[in-house]
Amino acid sequence: MIKKALTKVKTDNENGARKGILEDLFYDFHRSRRQVYAMNFTRGIFFGVGSVLGGTIVIALIVWLLNLLVDIPGGIGDFIQYIVNIVNQHPKI
Repeated sequence: MIKKALTKVKTDNENGARKGILEDLFYDFHRSRRQVYAMNFTRGIFFGVGSVLGGTIVIALIVWLLNLLVDIPGGIGDFIQYIVNIVNQHPKI
């Protein structure tokens, strides 16, 4: 029981020390909240734009690959052509 308690105290102390070091590093780089908010806002904008561009590229690649598979016989090609037509005819927003 005592050994378990000592282990918990030791682990908590180590975690507290790590947290303190990380906080010190963070506050050394960003002394004001305004800098932190500005950095996070900019990061969020770039993350959003990157997500949209990445999604667009992935969807375009999938449609392109499906176009390559349209000539597969046995009804699979017709199904793929149907999917490609639906994607291409979807009204643009």
